[in-house]
Amino acid sequence: MNKITANDPEARSADLIAANIERLKSVFPEVLVDGRINFDVLRQLLGDDLDDGDEKYGLNWHGKRLARQVALTPTSGTLRPCPEESVDWDRTGNLMIEGDNLEVLKLLQKSYAGRVKLIYIDPPYNTGNEFIYPDDFKDNISHYLELTRQVDANRRLLSSNTDTSGRFHTAWLSMMYPRLKVAWTLLSEDGCIFISIDDNEVSRLRAICDEIFGEENFVATVIWQKVYAPKNSARHFSVDHDYILAYARHADIWRPTLLPRSKEADARYRNVDNDPRGPWKASDLTARNFYSKGRYEVVGPTGKTFNSGVGRYWRQSYESFTEMAQDNRIWWGPNGDAMPQQKRFLSEVQDGIVPQTIWFYKDVGHTQDAKKELLRYVSFEHNENVLNTVKPTRLIQKILEVATSDEAEDIVLDFFAGSAATGHAVLKQNRVDGGQRRFICVQMAEPLPEAEESMRSLFEMGTARLRNVSKELAASDDPVGDVGFRVFRLDTSNIRVWDPDPDDLEGTLLDSVDHIKPERSSDDILYELLLKLGIEITLPIETREIAGKSVRATEDGTLITCLDESITGQEVEPLAQGIADWHADSSSSSESTLVFFRDSAFAGDVAKANLIAILEQRGIANVRSL
Repeated sequence: MNKITANDPEARSADLIAANIERLKSVFPEVLVDGRINFDVLRQLLGDDLDDGDEKYGLNWHGKRLARQVALTPTSGTLRPCPEESVDWDRTGNLMIEGDNLEVLKLLQKSYAGRVKLIYIDPPYNTGNEFIYPDDFKDNISHYLELTRQVDANRRLLSSNTDTSGRFHTAWLSMMYPRLKVAWTLLSEDGCIFISIDDNEVSRLRAICDEIFGEENFVATVIWQKVYAPKNSARHFSVDHDYILAYARHADIWRPTLLPRSKEADARYRNVDNDPRGPWKASDLTARNFYSKGRYEVVGPTGKTFNSGVGRYWRQSYESFTEMAQDNRIWWGPNGDAMPQQKRFLSEVQDGIVPQTIWFYKDVGHTQDAKKELLRYVSFEHNENVLNTVKPTRLIQKILEVATSDEAEDIVLDFFAGSAATGHAVLKQNRVDGGQRRFICVQMAEPLPEAEESMRSLFEMGTARLRNVSKELAASDDPVGDVGFRVFRLDTSNIRVWDPDPDDLEGTLLDSVDHIKPERSSDDILYELLLKLGIEITLPIETREIAGKSVRATEDGTLITCLDESITGQEVEPLAQGIADWHADSSSSSESTLVFFRDSAFAGDVAKANLIAILEQRGIANVRSL
């Protein structure tokens, strides 16, 4: 039976550096010499395409190297389940996660890498008073717990630097870069990311996104009209818009979902000549672009002649024009003497409309709509706690329409969740179109400006909002889908790190007999196993009592755990037989099944060896201990 310790790969998040080396090795196996990359060999293989690093195009800042290193460093933390704070824990596929989003993104890698269809984030705009997510390279989780006042510490919350600081942009870039770098690994091959931003950082955000996602994968910059009235108090201009940058994982294969056609758009199609093919609308047959076959004269039904006009060309050749006229696809006006136009039939146009890059508030909402929406679902004791930068759910629903499908269980990720507007929008859009989208919302426990009795942090504001939205949807007359969410909270690993006290080595050894932290529950341990093994933490878990012990298994039978603190010699055989019988009824193969126990639970090595032997006889060979 192998024992997992805090230093094992299973106890940490995915190692991106190791994964990158494996990818490089698969393409250029000869560059790996004695387990290390030989850059001289790589330079020979790439020739002149290898950058020397002296002069290059791109965005650089002091701290970029460290930001890249932070992104590649695995985390040893975990997510602790909070069923009592959740809604419909046993059945929901949605997640609300409290914690520093960089650490959480790393923890989600094994379970969700390449599976997220859409990422939408509304990060701090770096206006001089936004909360910045600081990264402590050595111990980020402990640092996070201190900054969010979850542990006693005489440290202040950090905010973005003011305009007077020389590191104004540097701190923001160092915060954003590693998070976007890790987020890229979670996107599916046909996935995309949408990012809200304003003029203050849009150019720098575009530069780092070009580097991380690839300039060739830039899709569009959407302009959102965020206010409904000009601000006459503005010093220079009334800023009426924000931007939304859109990048695809692979722009050559990603395509937006066509938006539904409106009644107004369909009303433009009429059938004034009673054409049997149905309603149509006229469109121009000329264009300004040069076309060598687009200069000719045509004769209308009344004998009147027409040419394309000065500086314009017919879109079709004369032969194609003639074929269209014979097929009654040319409209010469009600009297047959007007400039010819093409008849485009409603029955032949595509089923939807290609998204445009200007989104007006009348279609997707504005900032005041967003604030009213928040106040509808969250009760505040202090006005200072009401967010001014929240986004309207109609805006996010538009993104969901463009970037996800109502026919698949697309995963939508927001790791700057704020008041959970994205989770709210997912629930609303699923109700509108019958979709089965799932959301993962991540938000740190940023303390509110003024303490409230009902909530202490921005994360709790988000869960309160979703709880009330869920209650409203569940009480409606329409059929209800998944309107719940599971709450998890970032914390240090359940597995003790070996940290000997030189003044009390004997005490350290005794305390380390069970290297599971004493205050952690079997649920805590179970969900850390799921994360570190790459199994979804929303997967249903079944619990059975076998030989007086609590045994839990994933729905597909790939993971079975018995994390009780004591297993006697007399209990070994019935426990092992019961586990084997349960597994035999599952759909999982014996080769893929993992069984975990507490190492300290066994009465001795003989009991442990007997249990392993019985399970191996029944075909279960992967037995591990913690």
